[in-house]
Amino acid sequence: MKEWFLHYKEAIRVSLLALFRWTLLAVCTGVLCGGIGTLFHLAVEWVTEQRTEHVWLLWLLPAAGIAITALYKATGCVGKGTNDVLRAVQDGSSVTPWLVPAIFLGTVLTHLCGGSAGREGAALQMGGSIGWNIGRVLHFNNHDCRTATVCGMAAFFSALFGTPLTATLFAMMVVDVGLMLTVAFVPGFLAALIAYSISLKAGIAPTRFVMEAPPLDVRTVVRTAVLAMCCAVVAVIFCQMLHFFEHKIPKLLPNPWVRAAAGGAAVVALSYLMGVGRYNGAGMDVIMDAVELEQALPWDFVCKMVLTVLTLSVGFKGGEVVPSFYIGATFGCVVGPLLGLPAGFSAAVGLVCVFCGATNTLVASIVLAAELFSGAGFELMALACGLSYMFSGYHSLYSSQGFRTSKLFSEFLQPKEEK
Repeated sequence: MKEWFLHYKEAIRVSLLALFRWTLLAVCTGVLCGGIGTLFHLAVEWVTEQRTEHVWLLWLLPAAGIAITALYKATGCVGKGTNDVLRAVQDGSSVTPWLVPAIFLGTVLTHLCGGSAGREGAALQMGGSIGWNIGRVLHFNNHDCRTATVCGMAAFFSALFGTPLTATLFAMMVVDVGLMLTVAFVPGFLAALIAYSISLKAGIAPTRFVMEAPPLDVRTVVRTAVLAMCCAVVAVIFCQMLHFFEHKIPKLLPNPWVRAAAGGAAVVALSYLMGVGRYNGAGMDVIMDAVELEQALPWDFVCKMVLTVLTLSVGFKGGEVVPSFYIGATFGCVVGPLLGLPAGFSAAVGLVCVFCGATNTLVASIVLAAELFSGAGFELMALACGLSYMFSGYHSLYSSQGFRTSKLFSEFLQPKEEK
């Protein structure tokens, strides 16, 4: 009896100590990521308004590319990005704190001058850098610093998008598909809630859409399944294009200064060819129109895909997540009605399915659908995400993302050998 009591007492002591450490990490990370994330959101929002009012800012995109190249060279962050943050969780690699100001200013400049990019990729980089370095300040060991990195990613994502549960699950799942870092849930979710509350206090409204789902019947299920599989193909094309041009363009234009200037000029030219403003920046207004007003042009998803791939491949900064929302929503809005589905519902399905297929985060995508659309059509959304996850194969927006389990069979996959 005495031995049992001592064992139970020791278990409680260890659990309380762990709770204290994770709470301390969550508070520090949540406050810092919430504050910087809120500032980042407001900055991107302000420069987007300036670009909308002053269209001539688009002509400064080549100069902005040169400035971003100089900024990354000055901070020693050349070649650093989301993949480095993922590797920090996988093997404990360090993440430089200089990545925070570099990606912050680089993304703001990209949005100010009309580059076609999102912001969540920048959020993952800034959040991961902040979390990893907080872990070092708190004298965490290598493994706990990995957990701190995940917490930072979750908190920053939550501050920007207003989806704390999705942000936590995404940060836990995106590193290695099939292997979830469950120890990060409590500190990550707490940090995400703190960051989310800070953004709300600053007046930032969470991203939400009003959408009415069709009735759950056999016809709707079959049609939704077909749309989901089509979205998986779109996600694969987006990932393949992004990786192809990220490798091809630097070979064609090895000088980073020339690459940024020439790429910026190409984005400007294509913007005037495709329609100034519609495909520049993140494009949240177009996503809103597709879901709530059921309006999208048949070529929207192609134009956005091309401009986003070009923008990110030549050295501009931002992210791929919101562009994946844009591509999916506009694609679904156009293709869904051809299958007999409502356009707004189809846009919502496309949004979550392309995101799921491109990031391979199944559970996070299902929760995202619940948070964005207030649970409307939840069963259909979950089915669509599952099919998109299956049929997108082993493609990803992030080259460092690992696949630990098969998507089609009950088996584990061998990890990639280090080169």
